[in-house]
Amino acid sequence: MTVSSEVLIDHIYEAAVIPEMWPSVLAELVRVGEGQGALLFTTVGSEFRYVTSPGFEAGIAEYVAGGWPARTDRPARLFAREHAGFLTDFDVYTAAEMEAEPVFRDFLRPRGLGWGVASAIAVPSGDRLIFNVEREFARGPVPGEIVARLDALRPHLARAATMSARLRLQTVRVAAQVLDVVDIPAAILGRQSQILAINAGCAAFLGSTIREAHRLTLSNPEADRLLERALEGLATERRTSTRSIPIPATDERGPVILHLLPIRRAAADLFNAASAIAIFTPVAQGAAPDLTVLSGLFDLTVAEARVAREIALCRTVEDIALRTGVATSTVRTQLRSVLSKTGTNRQAELVGLLAGTTPRDWRTS
Repeated sequence: MTVSSEVLIDHIYEAAVIPEMWPSVLAELVRVGEGQGALLFTTVGSEFRYVTSPGFEAGIAEYVAGGWPARTDRPARLFAREHAGFLTDFDVYTAAEMEAEPVFRDFLRPRGLGWGVASAIAVPSGDRLIFNVEREFARGPVPGEIVARLDALRPHLARAATMSARLRLQTVRVAAQVLDVVDIPAAILGRQSQILAINAGCAAFLGSTIREAHRLTLSNPEADRLLERALEGLATERRTSTRSIPIPATDERGPVILHLLPIRRAAADLFNAASAIAIFTPVAQGAAPDLTVLSGLFDLTVAEARVAREIALCRTVEDIALRTGVATSTVRTQLRSVLSKTGTNRQAELVGLLAGTTPRDWRTS
């Protein structure tokens, strides 16, 4: 029996706060990716953790025990591509490089594996995440239609795994523990979108950014409009509503992204009367985020993330069209979508949000 995409998305958000659910989510990624096994790697500095799909644990334990994470440049190549989606091994290696790479030659292929598809996610808080589906070598390279199916799940995987990474993939049993363990500003919202609980970091860091009302309300009008739409989407079970909200910089702090993680299925048992967890992630100032961060923050497609990045580097639409080899009209269409998803109205506002420099007339009051 297969799981529908909507049910799978619920499972993903369930795993955000019940990390022992990740193996079952990864099992579904194996099905979607038509693979042999799946993994989620998380690293923060030198700390390294992983979880696998059922039946894949022994092989990965052997992989780790053999020191292979430090003996392969597979993760480094993924992050270097700054790709806001899944990549196959052929996307980051040539055929000759794969033949010479020890992890393929000496570890994967002797075990009947050797074709992978993975997505690297860089989170502004410093976490680095990789979702990886490994395919049997006899089945051949991962086809494009599988990559497209996985790409559709990536924004949800990125948000949920970010939360789990902050929880260090450990089980959390009560809401208060969540707010104590997560060392970034966070709040738990009720079924009417009101604030049920808030950690000290959220109150101290955001200050006047939020205000308690009938629902969580942001002081910036444009950000609050996007938040209202997202909260309505959660209440009506719409999965297409924006769930990452950009909050412009103020004189007191830099730009922030609000992520809404819906509480689904079994997770609801741990958070009585709660509907979502709101986490607030600071955006590093002085440089535009990389493509994977842009995609994860704003649910941008690969092409949209690339346009956003180029705009943040102060390149014109014409420059972007020339650099990417697409029509100017296509770039303009992609830019309109980026502006809509980021809640901005002008290119200058977008540059201000992404680079941490806010135009004077765009600051919150």
